[in-house]
Amino acid sequence: MTTPLVGPDPDDPSFVYEEFALLGDNCAEFDLPWDGTAHVERVETVLSDGRKSSAIKWGSGSPEVVFLHGGAQNAHTWDTVALMLRPRSLLALDLSGHGHSSWRADGSYNPRTNAVDAAATIDEHAPDARLIVAMSLGGLTANSLAATFPWLVERLVVIDVTPGVNRDKAADIHAFIEGPQSFASFTEIFDRTVMFNPTRSASSLRRGILHNAHRNADGTWEWNYDRSHVGDSGTPPEVERLPADLWDDVSEIPAPYLLLRAADSPVVDDEDVAELLRRKPDARVEVVQASGHSIQGDQPAVLAGIIERELALLDG
Repeated sequence: MTTPLVGPDPDDPSFVYEEFALLGDNCAEFDLPWDGTAHVERVETVLSDGRKSSAIKWGSGSPEVVFLHGGAQNAHTWDTVALMLRPRSLLALDLSGHGHSSWRADGSYNPRTNAVDAAATIDEHAPDARLIVAMSLGGLTANSLAATFPWLVERLVVIDVTPGVNRDKAADIHAFIEGPQSFASFTEIFDRTVMFNPTRSASSLRRGILHNAHRNADGTWEWNYDRSHVGDSGTPPEVERLPADLWDDVSEIPAPYLLLRAADSPVVDDEDVAELLRRKPDARVEVVQASGHSIQGDQPAVLAGIIERELALLDG
């Protein structure tokens, strides 16, 4: 192991994962106040075909911000940002096929199908949401959501993605996602994750894996997200074969739009920004310094500040 693993060893047979028991670690890493409690719970929506869409609800009121994560992630990617935004009420979705949400029999997890599932969840649990914050695959999903269900999206923040994304721009992301499904030990899955996320702390990566993988009875570890539809190329269809007309969704979005471009990520280039502004001339673009693709992981305080600013703009 090249990076020391801090905390109880997840390979120890006595180790038990409790998803909300790790929030204190988030607070400790970023010097946030923590009294051992948080108003947070799991909520579910039963979709029209009987599948379940799961989400994490923060706060006691109707959520005013909804979060959509990227491919191969889950709702916990937003935990630190949510803790920084306390006591605001928020909703972080597990996209279909990810986290606690049901897998699709057809393996179709593209932005259009994701948007339909997300709309049902938002309509039930966050009908008064004022802001959607979404990254990567979640960002493309948010574009389709805002174009197809505009009454659910009052304002939109998209993190480091446009419909111009392709395999070359997201090469490192593809390489990580297309790796093994199972690992002999937590040490093995941890070391691979560290290798592909050199800017992240060992503590944050440990948490991320525990939220996104599980230990089998034989002691091996597997990712939780649906990889059953991965083809011969090793690439999930929603990553390799995005609908060709996703830019049309951007053209149809009536809501105010902010694109956050990560300074250290190649996923969005200047041509993408130019096309975004051609499709939606009133869109704003900001660059977040010292951040890779997952701004919520690399610069959570910066993102939390931007979210507070966007909500303030809604307040006038």
